[in-house]
Amino acid sequence: MLTLQLSDLTLEEFLADYWQQKPVLLRQGFPYFHDLLRPDELAGLACEEQISSRLIYKKDQQWQAETGPFDNYGKLGHKDWTLVVQAVDHWSPEVARLVDAFSFLPTWRLDDVMISYATPGGGVGPHIDLYDVFICQGSGRRRWRVGARGPHRQFAAHPALWHTEAFDALIDVEVSSGDILYIPPGFPHEGVSLENSMSFSVGFRSKSARDMLSGLADYLIDEELGEALISDPGRPLQTYPAQISRADVAALRAQMQAVLDDDALVADFIAGFLSKTRNELDLQELEEPLESAQLAQQLQQFGLVRTGGLRCFYVDEGWRDGVCHVDGQRRTFGAASASVVRVLCDQKRPDSAVLSAALEDADFAAALLAWVNQGYWYFDE
Repeated sequence: MLTLQLSDLTLEEFLADYWQQKPVLLRQGFPYFHDLLRPDELAGLACEEQISSRLIYKKDQQWQAETGPFDNYGKLGHKDWTLVVQAVDHWSPEVARLVDAFSFLPTWRLDDVMISYATPGGGVGPHIDLYDVFICQGSGRRRWRVGARGPHRQFAAHPALWHTEAFDALIDVEVSSGDILYIPPGFPHEGVSLENSMSFSVGFRSKSARDMLSGLADYLIDEELGEALISDPGRPLQTYPAQISRADVAALRAQMQAVLDDDALVADFIAGFLSKTRNELDLQELEEPLESAQLAQQLQQFGLVRTGGLRCFYVDEGWRDGVCHVDGQRRTFGAASASVVRVLCDQKRPDSAVLSAALEDADFAAALLAWVNQGYWYFDE
């Protein structure tokens, strides 16, 4: 397991002084770091239609961007281009382990691990991200410039590339294998490869109010909730028929607020909404499904591993009742299964002894068997 080294900072100091506040270079944040997959393996992933990938380069001094899948890079030459592949942690167990080093942050904030391979001069241009990112340098060297937050003008350098105007650098550094550059949202930055290089970007993203409210509306529809209409007996005479009065607006707002004030409803929605994966999972469904007895035997011999990118959460209001959400689906196992719910969600390699003991609960045993057969968890043989 990779262990994050913060030099003279503690994790508490990093969170208090840097997280979402200012960028920082962590020299040798991962000592002795090496590429978690080879460039040809990354190119292989970019051949797959279900995996999001992009090629970014310049042609006649104009930025270009293409979306994958790709099977040939011959036209690009040996410099000035970059291959970017999203959510590689979903497809590579080695890359998925990189996320473990950042377990001091809640998993629901994790977006994905993006990997880029760049030739000399390659980069994606100066830009601003709306998420936190830890850029972990693998093989090769890159030069990074990071500017200050501010009203930077942004423009479309290409229909698929949103760039920002030139900026003065707060950080201007050359990074090599093991160095980590942390950049919060809103800080303009640009990386240019000095030689063939790879970088592994661990992104953390929250949700906008628009996304949350849209998701909540879908949840209310699916669960047939929030159907009560406002009642207004004894209302005053309406003088202007087309007017929506302040009192009416207040009543309608109170109707919506009543949904938001239902703590159990909102907590259940949030856990389910956040557990939905944004990118596809590499689910390897078993060709010969296991039976219950076989599951118990396998747990005694092998460790169970959560497939990369799978999101499973619980909330304070529900876990004591054995409630968890796996890939957007709510499961309730009862108070007796509360401890195993936490183990299953918190640990990527859940304790086999705890799981074996929990198999006495028929509902949990059936759910775990189904998840293993579907490929959500697999045995590390």
